[in-house]
Amino acid sequence: MQLIAEPNFPGVASEVSSTEHIVAAVTQAIVEHRLLPGAKLVEQRLGDRFGVSRTVVRQALFRLSELKLVRLEPARGAFVAAPSLQEAREVFAVRRMVESQMLRELMACIKPADIRKLKAHLKAERDAVARIDVPSRTKLLFDFHVRLAEVLGNQVLIDLMQELVSRCSLITLMYQSADNAQKSNAEHGQLLKAIENRDANLAIQLLHEHLQSVEQQLTLAPRAPHLAPSSGAERAQPLA
Repeated sequence: MQLIAEPNFPGVASEVSSTEHIVAAVTQAIVEHRLLPGAKLVEQRLGDRFGVSRTVVRQALFRLSELKLVRLEPARGAFVAAPSLQEAREVFAVRRMVESQMLRELMACIKPADIRKLKAHLKAERDAVARIDVPSRTKLLFDFHVRLAEVLGNQVLIDLMQELVSRCSLITLMYQSADNAQKSNAEHGQLLKAIENRDANLAIQLLHEHLQSVEQQLTLAPRAPHLAPSSGAERAQPLA
């Protein structure tokens, strides 16, 4: 399988790009569902697109494999990962543990300016949902959880949340059975209101319900990873 629809990676400059730039661009393409599970990542094409050697591309692909976003197969190459249902449930279990503690600590330090930024993010979510901007709403819905981590200013936590939501993007694309982006945005709004009211117990309860509502949409039959939606068509989106 070739690189699906030749995704237009953001932020690609004419000069030589670093390994981390490639990692970030491929990750974003995965999160926005411009690269689907099972898609082959061709070293030469990536090297040409980023203006780097295949050695640099291999370094980036190895890093993506460490993040569980890419699967490296001897003599076959690199492919966007296709997580199992068991892995999906394990990822959601880790998210519940990590984000519950994150909310407890966030309550003690969140400031009015942080609340305003989060409300602006929710408005951007709503606008993207309303105009059926699939790539934007996909990224925004996932990024809300990363924005919460950013309030604490802990870079290790931020990196962990980015990894978890990226993996969830692949998981929901494979297993999610229905589009419910508007509901997800509403649940984010309820969670933010509980945070603003400093109601830790309610916030954690809403978080668990939110993640559970996403996880419950997983089915036993994964989507065919090679079937890319037609251009401009509506498709099932991740809700986390």
